[in-house]
Amino acid sequence: MSIQLDISKMPSATFTCGPSQGHPVIRQTPVYKTLFERSHRAKDISTEGLYKEAVDNLRQLLSLPPDYTVIFFLGGATPAMDAVIWSLTKNSLSGLSFGAFSKLWAEKIASRLEGKVIRSIRKAGENEFFPSEKPDYQASLVILTPNETSTGTQIPNEYLEEAWKLKGPDTLIAWDCTSCAGGRELPKNKFDVMLFSMQKCFGVGGGSSVIIMSPAAVKRLEEAKKYRTIPYALDLSEAVAKAQAKCQTVNTPSTTNIWMFNEACKWMNENGGLAAMDALCRQHAKYLLEWAAKTDYLKPLISDEAHRSYTTLTLEVTDPALKDADISAALKATGLPNLADGIKKYSSVKQNSLRIACFPFVDIHGTAEYEKLTAAVDEIVRQLRQEAK
Repeated sequence: MSIQLDISKMPSATFTCGPSQGHPVIRQTPVYKTLFERSHRAKDISTEGLYKEAVDNLRQLLSLPPDYTVIFFLGGATPAMDAVIWSLTKNSLSGLSFGAFSKLWAEKIASRLEGKVIRSIRKAGENEFFPSEKPDYQASLVILTPNETSTGTQIPNEYLEEAWKLKGPDTLIAWDCTSCAGGRELPKNKFDVMLFSMQKCFGVGGGSSVIIMSPAAVKRLEEAKKYRTIPYALDLSEAVAKAQAKCQTVNTPSTTNIWMFNEACKWMNENGGLAAMDALCRQHAKYLLEWAAKTDYLKPLISDEAHRSYTTLTLEVTDPALKDADISAALKATGLPNLADGIKKYSSVKQNSLRIACFPFVDIHGTAEYEKLTAAVDEIVRQLRQEAK
């Protein structure tokens, strides 16, 4: 039977129980175009639509093998770290701790893992930015942070290559690439797990993350259950099954975030791919470093260029009469929403310093925005020094 309806008399409201219809004000904005009111089970959203397209675009951007599984996970990188630790560790764990986020993963999260687990975490020493001792590459899970967001320290590609070469026959290598995925060319597919939140290089809202898993990591999911009872929300087994079968998620994700993520991936692929994004981030960082070298009050916090991030660059304020908080406060005082958070050091960093994002979308055309920023900082410093006289 073919039912005929007068479309002009049909309601414009959404009646599903979730995601539900947004407030009329929201529906009048571009957010309405992000499909945020649509079910994550609908084929034209998941299996044959937005989610699959986003996965395909990410695969292209990162040159992922076809047998690697891509999962959209709830929450940012922290829940993803929890899930990887609980779902993939057998009886031993090793990794590096050299900043706030690598410490969160390797120490705080890993310490809560149930069951008898041998932990060998290599820590950076006092006044050091990177551990001198290497991880135990025979551990069942080795966790690495290619870019430490808090300090602007990176693990060189050669180090990551070596880790993959030296890993044991029953070892999985896991990377937290939150502040470099999409902005840095890493050794291709020299990992079993890559996780990242979408909010850095991809410019997406907070609360959504991606977990990429090799076939070896997927196989480990059932093995790990022999060592502990895994909380439902951290068990990646069902997430893998739904992603592989229908490109769906276990629970309702932020479709708006996935939409923004997909748009970012599309733009990156259309504008030179990962190599071009890497070059753009380097261009941003190079300009800032050259500017710092011309000043009498700044230098790179990380002196070793091989370990210096070019996606999250940190500059140390060398003039003791200047305070990073004063520079940041002056930028905030402009009242401009884009400068409401200023540029400032991460809370756990002891050095008087300024951390500046060099992500691709900060300035897709080059360094014009950075030139305005540095001119503003120079003027702030001039006035602060004038006041101090």
